[in-house]
Amino acid sequence: MHLIFNKNNFFVSATATNVEINHQVAQQLGLLPEEFDKICSILGRTPNFVELNIFSVMWSEHCSYKNSILWLKTLPREGERLLVGAGEENAGLVDIGDGLACAFKIESHNHPSAIEPFQGAATGVGGIHRDIFTMGARPIAALNSLRFGNLKSNQTKHLVEGVVKGISHYGNCFGVPTVGGEVYFNDCYDQNILVNAMSVGIVKVGETVSAVADGPGNPVFIVGSATGKDGIHGATFASADLTEDSAEDLPAVQVGDPFQEKLLLEASLEAIKTGAIVGMQDMGAAGITCSTSEMTAKSGTGMRIDLDKVPTRQPNMKAWEILLSESQERMLIVGKKGQEDKLIKVFEKWDLVCEEIGVVTDTQRIEFYQNGVLVADVPSEPLVLGGGAPVYKREFTKPAYIDSLKDFNIDKIAEPENCIEVAQAVFSSPNIVSKRWITEQYDSMIGTNTMVSNKVSDAAVIRVKGTEKALAVCTDCNSTYVYADPYKGAMIAVAEACRNVVCSGATPVAVTNNLNFGNPYNTEVYWQFVESIKGMGEACRKFNTPVTGGNVSFYNQSVIDNKTEPVFPTPTIGMLGIMEDLSKHTGIAFQEEDDMIILLGDCRDDIGSSEYLKRYHQIEKSPAPYFDIDEELKLQKVVSLLIKEGFCKSAHDISEGGLFTTLIECAIVNEIGFNMSTDGKYRKDAFLFGESQSRVVITVSREKLYILMNYLNLISFPYDLIGRVENSHVVIDGEDFGNISYWKNVHQNTLGDIMS
Repeated sequence: MHLIFNKNNFFVSATATNVEINHQVAQQLGLLPEEFDKICSILGRTPNFVELNIFSVMWSEHCSYKNSILWLKTLPREGERLLVGAGEENAGLVDIGDGLACAFKIESHNHPSAIEPFQGAATGVGGIHRDIFTMGARPIAALNSLRFGNLKSNQTKHLVEGVVKGISHYGNCFGVPTVGGEVYFNDCYDQNILVNAMSVGIVKVGETVSAVADGPGNPVFIVGSATGKDGIHGATFASADLTEDSAEDLPAVQVGDPFQEKLLLEASLEAIKTGAIVGMQDMGAAGITCSTSEMTAKSGTGMRIDLDKVPTRQPNMKAWEILLSESQERMLIVGKKGQEDKLIKVFEKWDLVCEEIGVVTDTQRIEFYQNGVLVADVPSEPLVLGGGAPVYKREFTKPAYIDSLKDFNIDKIAEPENCIEVAQAVFSSPNIVSKRWITEQYDSMIGTNTMVSNKVSDAAVIRVKGTEKALAVCTDCNSTYVYADPYKGAMIAVAEACRNVVCSGATPVAVTNNLNFGNPYNTEVYWQFVESIKGMGEACRKFNTPVTGGNVSFYNQSVIDNKTEPVFPTPTIGMLGIMEDLSKHTGIAFQEEDDMIILLGDCRDDIGSSEYLKRYHQIEKSPAPYFDIDEELKLQKVVSLLIKEGFCKSAHDISEGGLFTTLIECAIVNEIGFNMSTDGKYRKDAFLFGESQSRVVITVSREKLYILMNYLNLISFPYDLIGRVENSHVVIDGEDFGNISYWKNVHQNTLGDIMS
């Protein structure tokens, strides 16, 4: 009659369910003393062991958002294209015209991936796709945003290999192309990597399904895979710090089967067409517990569930094990009474389990039975976000390092004499070079529902079958900027995501976010979180890109030798854009010799938080780069107009690595060189390698050059004619930086050489 914990004090099993329930047991399950008291008040009695576990997972940070919801509500969540409110469904839903809608969302699987990289990443991909097709949308594209530690470490290489294999295995087998993403390396992620997965799907307007449990008397089904002991207390695991011994918590890492999920996808979409489904929800974090409570709370109903009818992989599973299991490829469906055979027939066709396990009631409570005994009886409303789950307003304090960054003075940084040496150091950074070693493992072309263009652009562009339009999608966040200035850094993350979509020829319309931070009880971490939310909100309002939903991932830090180190604040932005005319798709590649190169936007003597400072001067921490949101908005409007009017033969934004990196990336696609001059008004290192924001490089034919320049002069928009496309060499201020083939080799092979 006792609980079993590992040496991290993480709950792993119980020898009996009649444990004496008290504050100590509740605390060991992740509940605060005041939360235990609140549970007793809600129930009017002391919970039994099963009920305490239910509250434990549902009130975990991962499920309840108890430390973030107050600030999340300040984000802009309304827009003319939004078909559902933020958080109302499993994913955001945006009207893209032609009677179609796009469902999209990004979520994290950080802790599991840090412990078991292959399965952690694989099940992260599977989980986010299920969020899309449970709404009735067919996933057509996947993206990811990954953060790893120092690549000199064998452990980091092991994690990179495992995560990439997990993503590629699940995505390739499931049959959805991975079309874009980002990968960064920084020592702060050495122990706690970040794995954020995004899915994009298409559905006809009016044909979506909600996660509801309407209609007392309607049957409740569990469909898909059998329930096992993998993933038990996974939500609690994701709501705690990683330590040196977290590998002992391996039961918290789920095991996925992409082929089973493919069957589940097709069966679910076919079952929706029968009209026999009332509501459907993926079983993700907290498994059956979460699905039953959220669906009933949304409908104001209840459920009576017979756990003996739940198909299990292991014999004699206890009630709390069944309820908390996070086994993959499972869904909870509420069907229409009298139409059960329609659902069963569809799932039998796809060789999937479809077991009726309960019924919708009007009690507003969830009642779980096992062996004919009522093992748990709890109200659903207090379990869920927005119901009675705890909501906290945490204190926060500005970290001392923020003010110390103000001491940075560019005049104290000596200008290098050898710019070629600098260029080689900057351009070979793992954060800048091609991630081809990774992306070649992903199938970017699979699937008949979409066509992924071969044109390289700042955002991934996906044709919407049966229309002339396309979707432009990307993920963005430079956490170095956010660490230096969370408010400005989060604005930049939104701005760059918008800029990437605009440079590709599309219009930004909405975002999903994945907010990765350290422990929310650390007041300095919480300050980073609050400031990031404020900056993100301002930027989303400015660019008219409301937040459709997303994910908050706290506790991204490691405890090593009793020293806690949070990761850099990483509020990742998943951006959705709409391209009404696919012919306007604009790539980054230089097209023809003698095209003219124009730099749009103002340059500055600014090298803050640049790869140049980090790679060449070994200065890891410095102020965030210059950013003015009004300048950014004006730039994006100008770029959008120039693309629409057919001026731009190419367009590429300036980001990590500065202008030099942007130009090389434009040149290597078609292996065409360029000849350019720097502007003597600025430091040469800042001009070439600084990362001040709101700048874009475009190319224009000589025939249209003066028309374009006259227009920019007329509207008083800053620009510089900096050079022209020519032959196969890189020439800057008359100095030959080498053949473009050299830079292409550095770009394409550096990461692979490191990994091998």
